[in-house]
Amino acid sequence: MVFLIFSGTAVLATLALYTRQSLLVAYLLLGAILGPWSLKLVPDLELVAQIGEVGITFLLFLLGLELQPQNLVVMLRKVTLVALVSSWILIALGYVVCLYFGFGHMESLIIGTALMFSSTIIGLKLLPATVLHHAHVGEVVISVLLMQDLIAIIVILLIEGSVEGFTAFNVARVVFALPALISIAFLVEKYVLMRLFTKFDQVKEYIFLLSIGWCMGLAELAHYWGVSSEIGAFIAGVALAANPIHQYIADKLQPLRDFFLVMFFFSIGAGFNFGFFADIWYTALILAGIIMVAKPMSYYWLLRHVGETSQVASEVGVRLGQASEFSLLVGALAFSSALISDKANYLIQAVTIITFTVSSYTVVLKYPTPLALAEHMRKD
Repeated sequence: MVFLIFSGTAVLATLALYTRQSLLVAYLLLGAILGPWSLKLVPDLELVAQIGEVGITFLLFLLGLELQPQNLVVMLRKVTLVALVSSWILIALGYVVCLYFGFGHMESLIIGTALMFSSTIIGLKLLPATVLHHAHVGEVVISVLLMQDLIAIIVILLIEGSVEGFTAFNVARVVFALPALISIAFLVEKYVLMRLFTKFDQVKEYIFLLSIGWCMGLAELAHYWGVSSEIGAFIAGVALAANPIHQYIADKLQPLRDFFLVMFFFSIGAGFNFGFFADIWYTALILAGIIMVAKPMSYYWLLRHVGETSQVASEVGVRLGQASEFSLLVGALAFSSALISDKANYLIQAVTIITFTVSSYTVVLKYPTPLALAEHMRKD
C-alpha cells in the first residue's frame, strides 16, 4: 500500500509541477485513481485516513512553534468578528442554495454549516514564512482558522448532542477544557520541558523524540477532554515558541509532517464514491462556485472593516476560499447520526474536493507559496 501511494504520488507530483498544478491536487487525484471506488488497489481507507490525521496534528504543532503567544492573543481579538460574521454568511448561502436544489431544511442547514469552514491544511501548507508581508498574512490566516476550529468544536458537540442529548458534561468541557489545556501546556513547558531541553540539548535524537511525545501527548489530552486534537497540538507548539530550540524542532519535524499529509489527501480522494457523482455534480459545481466567490468577498470586506489593508484582506480571502477537512468531518458525523442522507454527505465531499483543487491551483498561480513552480514565487 505504501509503495503504491508514494510511487504514484511521485509520478503525479512530477506531472503536476510541469503543468503548474498544486501538489495537493496530485495527492487527491491519486487517491481517486487507486481507491475502492475506481481501481481498488488501496481498499483500506480507514488505516490511511488515521495515518493522515497525524499529518494535520504535526502541521498545527509546527505552526504553533512559529507564533509567539502575545501575537496570537492580539490577532484572535481582531478576527473574532471576521470569523463569526463570515460563518453566518456562508451558512445562509449554503442553506438557501441547498433548499433550492430540493434538500430538506435540516440537511440544508448542516450542508451550509459544514461548508462555512476554510481548510487549515490548504491555508497553511501554501503559506510562505520567509517574507515580512506574509508573516502578517500568516498571522491573520492562522487566527481566522483557529476561530473556525473553535466554532467547529461547538458544531460537532451540537450534532452529538442532538443524538445523545445535551448534558452538563458536554457543556462544561467546552467552557473549561481549553483554558485548562493552555495552563497545563505553559506550566509543563516552563517547569519540565525547558529543563529537559537544556540538560540534553546535545542529544538530538532525544530532542526529536521529546518533541513528538509532547505534541502527540497534548493532542491526545485535548481529544480526551472533547477539544480537537489539532488545537491541542497547536497549543503544544505555541508553548514552545519562546524556547530557543523551537527552530531546530520545526526543521526536523517538517519531513515527517509532509509524509502524513500525503496520506491525508490521498484518503480524501480515495474516499469519494463516484457512483453518486452523476446525481450531485451540477449542485456541487454551483455550490462550490458560490463558496469560492463568497468566501474571498466576505473575508475581504470584514478584514477591511477591522483595519487590514486591501492587499492583506484580498490575499487572505483568496487563501481561505475553499471548504475544509472539518467539512468532511461534520458531514460524516451528521450522516452517521442519521441527520443527513448519503446524497447530502457526498455533496459535502464533492464540494470540498472541488474547492480544494481550484483553490490550491489559484493560490499557487497568484501568490508566493512553497509549491510554486516559478522561482520568484517560491517561498519556503
